[in-house]
Amino acid sequence: MSGTASGTTRQEQERSRVTRQKLMTAAIDVLVEKGWAGATMGAIAERAGVSRGACQHHFPTRAALVAAAVEHVFHQQIEELVRRASGLPESRRRVEPLLNLLHDVYAGPLFTAATHLWVAAGADAELKALLLPLETHVGREVHRLTVELLGLDERDRDVRDAVRATLDLLRGLALANLLHDDTARRRKVLAHWARTLEAQLTPKRAAQAD
Repeated sequence: MSGTASGTTRQEQERSRVTRQKLMTAAIDVLVEKGWAGATMGAIAERAGVSRGACQHHFPTRAALVAAAVEHVFHQQIEELVRRASGLPESRRRVEPLLNLLHDVYAGPLFTAATHLWVAAGADAELKALLLPLETHVGREVHRLTVELLGLDERDRDVRDAVRATLDLLRGLALANLLHDDTARRRKVLAHWARTLEAQLTPKRAAQAD
């Protein structure tokens, strides 16, 4: 009897997990297509193929749902970034392709969805309260990962400043790409910044190796 009950509990937990994932994926899709105003609980539930009641059972408010969705998709993208970065060359030629990989994180649907949320949070106290700690977490994680993938020492102030400037540049390029395809200009900018960054950071790597 206990085995049957245990099996039923596992099935329920799996169904719950699948439903939550469907809702979070749908939340990002609807945000990208319709913005914050159009990303109602009803619209998200319909896109996910679940009832509104089921949606509210898992996420009592849409602010809680979209914040969870952003964090969920962000971690998926970070895992994909690490996987793709593992195939990059361990040489000077690594910086530019790494910048392009990081740009993919900022220029994808998650960034578009997050931009809608960041703007909406200016006039929505509940949403702002949920997003502020998430923004801090995401920013720190991307910064840490960038330092790690570049093979640098976070304790060096120049390294921290260079990485912050790099991430600010990537966010700016991603914003420019929201209205029109800016691929050609982006490639030139990132190629130039990669040369600048490499020239600045090569002595740092050499010092670390000594």
